[in-house]
Amino acid sequence: QVQLVESGGGSVQDGGSLRLSCAASGRTFDRYAMGWFRQAPGKEREFLEAVSPDGGTIHYADSVAGRFAISRNNTRNTVYLQMNNLKPEDTAVYFCAAGDYTGSLSRTEYGYWGQGTQVTVSS
Repeated sequence: QVQLVESGGGSVQDGGSLRLSCAASGRTFDRYAMGWFRQAPGKEREFLEAVSPDGGTIHYADSVAGRFAISRNNTRNTVYLQMNNLKPEDTAVYFCAAGDYTGSLSRTEYGYWGQGTQVTVSS
């Protein structure tokens, strides 16, 4: 079992940057694929990026390509989401999630979720 706690959210101006962190409990962090998602008010949850257990493979949504970057530190049991050039439409609650890795990040099913952290981007 994995427990996830996100941090690093906040309010920024259009064009600003934030780095989100997701700290995981447990000794098996490096066995899980990790993903970042977001949900804006009135919208469905949206996949952003995912990283394989060893950090060697990344899968991302076209909507954030070139602006967001996922990374992980298995020594620290933490996954990060670096977000640059933020726009007002990036305003949402951001969640990290862990899932069993079957070799395909696009087919990972996430069974563990954090509580989310709010990101607000003002124009």
